[in-house]
Amino acid sequence: MDFMTDQDVQKYKEDGYVVLDGLLTSQECDELRQRMAEIVDRMDVPEHCRTTFSTYHDEQLKTQGNADYFITSGDKIRFFFEKGVFGDKGEFVVPKQQSLNKVGHALHAYEPLYKNITHSPKVQGIAKKLGLVNPVILQSMYIFKQPGIGGEVTPHQDATFLYTEPLGRVMGLWIALEDATVNNGCLWFIPGSQNSGISRRMVRTLKGTFPLTDFIGRERTYDEEKFVAAPVKKGGVVLIHGEVVHRSAENTSEDSRHVYTFHIMEALDTRWSPDNWLQPTEELPFPSLYTK
Repeated sequence: MDFMTDQDVQKYKEDGYVVLDGLLTSQECDELRQRMAEIVDRMDVPEHCRTTFSTYHDEQLKTQGNADYFITSGDKIRFFFEKGVFGDKGEFVVPKQQSLNKVGHALHAYEPLYKNITHSPKVQGIAKKLGLVNPVILQSMYIFKQPGIGGEVTPHQDATFLYTEPLGRVMGLWIALEDATVNNGCLWFIPGSQNSGISRRMVRTLKGTFPLTDFIGRERTYDEEKFVAAPVKKGGVVLIHGEVVHRSAENTSEDSRHVYTFHIMEALDTRWSPDNWLQPTEELPFPSLYTK
């Protein structure tokens, strides 16, 4: 029996997203969390890498785009922090395990547990059910959404950052390693918004110029009342169309909301924009989903 039903496919096509329960077992979720705890325990963070991650327009340019650490992270495992976790001298002012916003962007390539989940039969089955012929993995992230300080992710479309010609070739898989609820910062979507195109892109600037990235186009405003919550049980996955508008609120609860997420692209007859911040490298070309 297919993990993804025909009804799920229809909902994904109509709404731009769909929640599927039971992609991972509870034990698999716990193993991924335990492995990440080990990675964080061993993390050595150079001073210049203490980059704060934010989705606000100006801060994105300043903290992500300006930082070579971010723009060269596509084929590496690197660490991105929440605001206010370092003191004036660069020391942690919160426990190390609670300091991170995310780890990215190549867990799928270099961490065996994450690689196995990314290429699992269920994930490959989802791609095949959606008719993908040559899906490749673009990037992967572990997102912490720390209790009390996990920052808001403002409304956005993934294709702003992961642009293809034609559009409609990118999909995110967002796997809840703990229950994701309205209280701890689950995703919210505007159903059907994947049909409205994109209004802006984040692009690399000319070599030798700063910032390293910039936005072209304009940022849309959205009617808050149109957003629908998409809570997910531990082990469930949300499939996210590259152009659907989505956001998540701050996590003001006492519960974390750990997630493993990655993006895939149908490579058949698709042009990956050379202006995207993320580029395949000699060390890590975008790997095929259908191989391990």
